[in-house]
Amino acid sequence: MVPRTRHLTRLGRLIDGHPVVAILGARQVGKTTLAREFAQHFEGPTFRFDLEDPDDLARLAEPKLALGPLHGLVVIDEVQRRPDLFPVLRVLVDRPEVGTKFLVLGSASPDLLRQSSESLAGRIVYQELGGFAVDEVGLSEADRLWVRGGFPRSFLAGSSVKSYEWRLAFIRTFLERDIPSLGIQVPAVALHRFWRMLAHYHGQLWNGAELARAFGVSATAVRRYLDLLTGALVVRQLPPWHENVGKRQVRSPKVYIADPGLLHGLLGLESRQDLEGHPKVGASWEGFVLRELLTHLDARAEEAFFWATHAGAELDLFVVRGRRRLGFEVKRTTAPTLTRSMRSAAETLKLDSLDVIHAGEHTFDLGERVRAVAFQRMFADVEPL
Repeated sequence: MVPRTRHLTRLGRLIDGHPVVAILGARQVGKTTLAREFAQHFEGPTFRFDLEDPDDLARLAEPKLALGPLHGLVVIDEVQRRPDLFPVLRVLVDRPEVGTKFLVLGSASPDLLRQSSESLAGRIVYQELGGFAVDEVGLSEADRLWVRGGFPRSFLAGSSVKSYEWRLAFIRTFLERDIPSLGIQVPAVALHRFWRMLAHYHGQLWNGAELARAFGVSATAVRRYLDLLTGALVVRQLPPWHENVGKRQVRSPKVYIADPGLLHGLLGLESRQDLEGHPKVGASWEGFVLRELLTHLDARAEEAFFWATHAGAELDLFVVRGRRRLGFEVKRTTAPTLTRSMRSAAETLKLDSLDVIHAGEHTFDLGERVRAVAFQRMFADVEPL
């Protein structure tokens, strides 16, 4: 079992400060396992309801009567199946001097987020759970994590073939069962075609008009598909940064398949050898490194951007927290150099530092406040926010 210490620590902090905590993540990413491990160390009684279990559904036929007498920690799994529970939870957590804590697990469907935020405004906080990260599996397993992705069953599979087969099955099940269970009425075949097509745009600017022409639907439809997959946490949109700098700046987001293993499954890449020979190998590595970098920095979604101008200057990742402005470039090379684009980004955005994450072995200076940082050294040489 891979320990998820960082997530457990954060979960404990959130539970201490809020009556309701929601763990959001794609199916089979480890939400239930994390909740069980947390409950084992919780000081006090714990109760668990799995809304995929008919017996637990029957127990919650009258939710206020079932949940009202419980004290301690109450875990409700697959909560998206019963969004009507949120108004009941509001009544229960508002009782004076009761102190029951609720830990709810579910997928981040737009409807779930809307209903929970409306019903539990000021009472609920969200923790997003992704797949395994390098700090959990160790640097020695970084290549395996890149190829297989962070879903526990994919990463821990007994062979690369079994891992690949699991990912293909996950993609099919996700589209045929999970998406409809979130109340999303889009044909699985159409969404599968779109998701596979989107994999070929991984790491590129969103171009709805081009995708719409290739897909044979309207730009509004493909944008809806993109937002659906983003809301389900299997696609990441990195928003553009723009400010008054006297240059024409790109205003479309960059799009990434959230998990590298799913990206490789959608592209039909079964092994490391298949990946190394594919045109998207550089984009795949960039997305993997950015994912690990954001996790290491502990950067919130609203703090992370990319930046680009129509003249060609760009920055893969721009992180803003308070007055701090940090820039990052990702280069799958062992000998990165300082480019005009990097100089332009550093000067225009007034960066405190610019780190170029590369595939070599050493960290060294490229210029004033600009470093080349080896990926293997990133976790030691780049300080978290």
